[in-house]
Amino acid sequence: MSIKIVIAGARGKMGSEAVKMVLETDHFELVAVVDTKNDGKTLLDIEDQPDVKVPIFVDIEACFNEFKPDVLIDLTTPKVGKQHMEIAFSHQVRPVVGTTGFTEEDITELRERAEAQRIGAIIAPNFAIGAILMMKFAQVAAKYLPDVEIIEKHHDNKLDAPSGTAVKTAQLISEVREAKQQGHPEEKEDIAGARGANYEGMRIHSMRLPGLVAHQEVVFGGVGQTLSIKHDSLHRSSFMPGIRLAVETVMKIDTLIYGLENIIE
Repeated sequence: MSIKIVIAGARGKMGSEAVKMVLETDHFELVAVVDTKNDGKTLLDIEDQPDVKVPIFVDIEACFNEFKPDVLIDLTTPKVGKQHMEIAFSHQVRPVVGTTGFTEEDITELRERAEAQRIGAIIAPNFAIGAILMMKFAQVAAKYLPDVEIIEKHHDNKLDAPSGTAVKTAQLISEVREAKQQGHPEEKEDIAGARGANYEGMRIHSMRLPGLVAHQEVVFGGVGQTLSIKHDSLHRSSFMPGIRLAVETVMKIDTLIYGLENIIE
């Protein structure tokens, strides 16, 4: 049986790739998309969208009421994504959310809501399978090389810094590494921020430049050696296998999972 899907943020670069992925997946059915404009039109009417008569809604509740989808793929912003998740729960729609910037309080609140209604939800800071493996490998390395810094690079339209992937990487490392101050104990920044953000002594550096998509390097230092674990997303199509996996998984769970690494063995 096919999984009925609604996509929010379909005109964005990630959303456009998600539309293609859903249309190309045999057991997925794209029933509608949610947009901030173009209400009443179809994707067929929109430039650079597939030639399919998939209806566009501005009102997400009206969309859910009419089509009763199984899954919402939300690729908007944290504020809008949270609102969409709350509406999805009330309609028994399972959200798969690909925006970063959710706080721990947001995640706790949304997980409680999901479990109360016995419905699945997935929020992933990064849907690239390679990026998830990079985070897992970094966690293993940190057991043996606890001096580490994270360098993340993204396109210049990204709003949050550090990236959700960098923060998630630091959180995973902190599970196996005791907090410690790195560098010289008397070091000082002649220009504020030169050493990057500080997460339990780990430094996180953020770059924002045109031409980039999503890139991260985790650099470890030890006696007489360094180790670099790096991942590059060169195109947003790199995120689609992870979104497909999340849609398939969210149908089988009744809680909220934060981070794709929790559904990859």
